[in-house]
Amino acid sequence: MSKSFVEITQDVSRALESLRAEAPEAMQGFSAMSRGALKDGALSKLQKELIALAIGVATRCDACIGFHVKELIRLGVTREQFVETLAVAIYMGGGPNLMYAAEAIRAYDEFSARLAAPKGAAA
Repeated sequence: MSKSFVEITQDVSRALESLRAEAPEAMQGFSAMSRGALKDGALSKLQKELIALAIGVATRCDACIGFHVKELIRLGVTREQFVETLAVAIYMGGGPNLMYAAEAIRAYDEFSARLAAPKGAAA
């Protein structure tokens, strides 16, 4: 079984466009909550994205993993920070979190390769 986190996030992004058009106030509210929750404060945006990744792993949300991994790479997360976060998620959730931590590693590798591609290449 193989899944592409690039495809998952692209597919969900397309579906979210429908929600933005058909439920604009709810989506604007969610976007505002996201911006407020993830902005730099006592915790950095990177630290907050690592927390979001751990929750995505714990709740087994492929799209959450994809979107947060992509943002973490954009923010410059190191693989060591990434893997330590997954270790905590595994510890807190046992075997099921271990399986989704493995999925998060695949997402990291997939997005790292895509985002490191030369300009003009498909991302």
